[in-house]
Amino acid sequence: MKEVTLGIDIGGTNTKLGFVDEKGKVHGESSIPTFADQSIDIFLERLTSQVDLLKKEIKESMTIVAIGIGAPNANFHNGKIEKAPNLKAWGDDVPLAYFVNKALHLPVYITNDANAAALGELQFGAAKGLDDVIVITLGTGLGSGIIVNGELATGHDGFAGELGHVSVKFDGRICGCGKKGCLETYVSATGIKRTVFKMLCEHNGNSVLSNVAYDDLDAAMISEAANNRDAVALEAFDYTGMILGIKLADTVAHLSPAAFILTGGLANAGHLITEPTKKYMEQNLMPIFKGKVKILTSGIKDANPAILGSGALAWQEYKKNTPPKVEK
Repeated sequence: MKEVTLGIDIGGTNTKLGFVDEKGKVHGESSIPTFADQSIDIFLERLTSQVDLLKKEIKESMTIVAIGIGAPNANFHNGKIEKAPNLKAWGDDVPLAYFVNKALHLPVYITNDANAAALGELQFGAAKGLDDVIVITLGTGLGSGIIVNGELATGHDGFAGELGHVSVKFDGRICGCGKKGCLETYVSATGIKRTVFKMLCEHNGNSVLSNVAYDDLDAAMISEAANNRDAVALEAFDYTGMILGIKLADTVAHLSPAAFILTGGLANAGHLITEPTKKYMEQNLMPIFKGKVKILTSGIKDANPAILGSGALAWQEYKKNTPPKVEK
C-alpha cells in the first residue's frame, strides 16, 4: 500500500488539496471554495467531505501518513493561523492544526504558503541539492521562504521571511499590511500593474496597454506586450527587476544563498523578469558575492506547486518524527 501525505493549500478564495507520494507525484487533485466569510466549522465539514470523496475517486490503495497545510499567516510553531486578513471570519487566533487533527485524526503540520513553496522546491524542484536557497513567490503579493543549512528558517515566532514587506521607498505605495513602500507593492503581479499605469500617464509613446482598463489588466497581458517589444511593458519589467534585484542584493548580504528561485504568476514571464533582476542584483552586490548567486525559476512543472509544497512539509516532518504542533 502506497504511503502519501495530504497536501492542503488554503487561500482566501479557494482551497486546493491532493495526495503526495514520497517521490513528489500528486495523486488526485481537487479544490473547494474556501468561503472565508463563513465559520471555520463549516469549512472543516466541507474539507472533510472533500477528502473522503477524493479518497474514493483514487483507485490505488493509499495510506495517509500526515497532513501538510499551507495557509496565510500560518505559524508552524503553534499550529495556528494568526490575524490572516483574508480569513477574518475565522477569528484572529485559529488553532487550525488542532481542528484538522480532530476532524481527520492524522498528524497535522502547517506553515505559510511561501514556506510551503520553498519546501516543495527543496524536495522536488529547482532547490533540490541546495542547502541555502530563498524562494520568492510573485503572485498578488510577494512571499518568501528561506532555507538555511537545508532547513526552513521560521524565526523565534514562526514568521521569519516576510521579504515582501521590507521597505523599498520611504512614503511609497500603500500596502495591504498598512505600511507604505513595501517591496510587494512594486514587485508582484499587482505591483507591475500599478507600475504600468503610472508609466502610461507619463509616457509619450504609444502602447498596446493604453486602452486596457485597470481592472482588466493582468501580468500575463503585460508579459505578452513586452514579448512584442512594447516600450511601456519592457520599461515596466526593467523597473520591477531593478527594485527586486536591489533588495535581493541586500538579502544576499544577510544570508548568502546559493540561489533565489522565482515562482508564481509574475515569474511565468521568464527572462523578462529574471534578466533585469539578475543584472541589478549583480550591480548592487558586495564584491565578495558577485557571480556566486543564481536566479532560477521554479523546477515544479507537472504538479500543482501549492499542493506539492504542503505535501512536502508533511513528508519532511513525518520523516523527522516531529511531534505535531496542535495548540488549542
